[in-house]
Amino acid sequence: MLDRLQIVKQRFDEISDLIIQPDVISDQKRYVQLNQEYKSLKALADKRNEYIVVLGNIDEANEIIADGSDADMTEMAKMQLEEAKERLPILEDEIKFLLIPKDAEDAKNVMVEIRAGTGGDEASIFAGDLFRMYTKYCENRGWRTSVVDINEGTSGGFKEVIFEVTGEDVYGTLKFEAGVHRVQRVPQTETQGRVHTSAATVMVLPEAEEFDVQIDMNDVRIDFFCSSGPGGQSVNTTKSAVRLTHVPTGLVAQCQDQKSQHKNKDKAMDVLRSRLYEQELAKKQAEDATKRSSQVSSGDRSAKIRTYNYSQGRVTDHRVGLTLYDLGNIMNGDIQKIVDELQLVNNMEKLKEASEVF
Repeated sequence: MLDRLQIVKQRFDEISDLIIQPDVISDQKRYVQLNQEYKSLKALADKRNEYIVVLGNIDEANEIIADGSDADMTEMAKMQLEEAKERLPILEDEIKFLLIPKDAEDAKNVMVEIRAGTGGDEASIFAGDLFRMYTKYCENRGWRTSVVDINEGTSGGFKEVIFEVTGEDVYGTLKFEAGVHRVQRVPQTETQGRVHTSAATVMVLPEAEEFDVQIDMNDVRIDFFCSSGPGGQSVNTTKSAVRLTHVPTGLVAQCQDQKSQHKNKDKAMDVLRSRLYEQELAKKQAEDATKRSSQVSSGDRSAKIRTYNYSQGRVTDHRVGLTLYDLGNIMNGDIQKIVDELQLVNNMEKLKEASEVF
């Protein structure tokens, strides 16, 4: 273990020196990559220091106990030895997990797309409920959210809503939310009091930087149109909304949330870039999926991942068999228990895969 940690320490010292070099700072792509590596290696470097201290405490305590000339010192050494031996296996597990290579995308910001599925107006209302749930969760995490595009439902909610989330480790936290979310409840539009089942699809795309995806603007068709929905006269009468079509792939991105045509174009470009990046990522995930089967895989967009049952006040995540009778708080953004469980299962799978390395 110490040999591996020594290699980490050498790399950490090397990066600590590199990120203050002017030529690295001027190269944005390299600087961002090195900065992310620095953050992950710093946690390991700190654990390495603690590991060395714990091993030193064990050796020191054993020496004092073996000597046995001072009864008080021997008693203290026994307590120190017990504490160190208790901490050591926990620390080793923490180090093993940190040594597992992280997904490069985990630190990225995201574009979240929520689309109403089967269920008509009720599906649109549910899509709106999911949007509020996620925005409240992001707010509690101290992340910023910004709406990119909205297509409102006829009876409330949204047929489609796209929003950007910026913060720390956003994709690593939200990526397991991708899939089909199902709701079972009596709709507002139901007069007979019958329970209906509706669905909405959530997509979580890692936000691509300009250097992640190079887009040839000759391949992009740009259309301008009048925005729909609220926003005053200027929004509805000027062609401020922007639609971008990437001709080679047929991918489309649009934005009409900003009053400025220029800002809408920038936002739409962010969405298009993220969709192209996610397309490549999906291919890679499909290749990886053939190598390993993951319980919480974020790859299959059509997979039914979670059910929200209002009559029972129940939320069930089908991937890990987690059921919580806390629907009210969950719909108010308290999804951390679900996120933690999904990350725990994913981490355990990674540890199992990497176990032969240690």
